[in-house]
Amino acid sequence: MQTNSRRTFLGLCLGGLAAAATALTAYPIFNYLAPRKQTSGEGTVSFPESDIPPGGAKFFDFRGSTGVVIKKTNGELVALSAVCTHLGCIVQWENVKQDFLCPCHGGRYTPEGIVISGPPPRPLPKLPFHVANGTITVG
Repeated sequence: MQTNSRRTFLGLCLGGLAAAATALTAYPIFNYLAPRKQTSGEGTVSFPESDIPPGGAKFFDFRGSTGVVIKKTNGELVALSAVCTHLGCIVQWENVKQDFLCPCHGGRYTPEGIVISGPPPRPLPKLPFHVANGTITVG
């Protein structure tokens, strides 16, 4: 009789440890794959145009998400959401190739945010911006 209660107790302890290990492993994976929550807000982001070299990009937090402004080699500016339209991963700017790469599933976008290849179903959303006195204001 005493053996059964000890086995039951050990079984409950191992079950609890397995459940805790599963939760500790699943939570960071879910946070990585889940899109960030959109927060409403009328906020704007400003920074000097000189922060972006020709052919380069600047990423920033924008209304609870990530935005990016790129300066093409011809000096044209483009502001986009940096959230991949496939599963919400943050795209990376590849300076050598002059395009965006989603590191999660290999989606590629042009500097204008148009899908080149991979699973993304839609282009990257454009963000409103203006430039005044050498300062870029997004939003």
